[in-house]
Amino acid sequence: MKVGYARVSTDGQTHDAQINALKAAGCDKIFVETASGAKKNRPVLAEVLEYLRPSADDKLVVYKLDRVARSLPHLIEIMERLNNDGIEFQSLTEAIDTKTPGGRLLFHVMGAISAFERDLIIERTQAGLKAARAKGRIGGRPRQMTDDKINAVRELLANGTPVKDAAAAVGVSVPTLYRWVPGASR
Repeated sequence: MKVGYARVSTDGQTHDAQINALKAAGCDKIFVETASGAKKNRPVLAEVLEYLRPSADDKLVVYKLDRVARSLPHLIEIMERLNNDGIEFQSLTEAIDTKTPGGRLLFHVMGAISAFERDLIIERTQAGLKAARAKGRIGGRPRQMTDDKINAVRELLANGTPVKDAAAAVGVSVPTLYRWVPGASR
């Protein structure tokens, strides 16, 4: 029995293309999940893996490798489990079918390339952040409390203005005011 697994990361995405491809590949049953690929805990994937039967010549079919695993080690873990249970694996996009020796080889090569690509993305991101920091730029939201606002709040509070009114005067919330102007410096 061919069992399909389709996954998208967010509710704004659709499973339609994956489901159509899985149906065209002859899947008898298709499990659908909306969850980030980075999450280790994916209940529908766990359900699929439990559903597959070793003695029934079942095959797990996915649209693409990255739909089933979050990383190369995770993919290898899933593949070892399937292999130990005698369950075949097929990825439609990469044309991988572990029923054949060539499919098993291609699976390992594609998995290694995917891990390499992810590592390169991380490396480039880190290099970009480091270069930005060297130029004096930092990421994140801009500061709500500038030095001028902090001085203005201190002056308002020194003149007896209630905290709520002082925060409203400079356009910040009371918790933000407290964070930037602690009680000892008011």
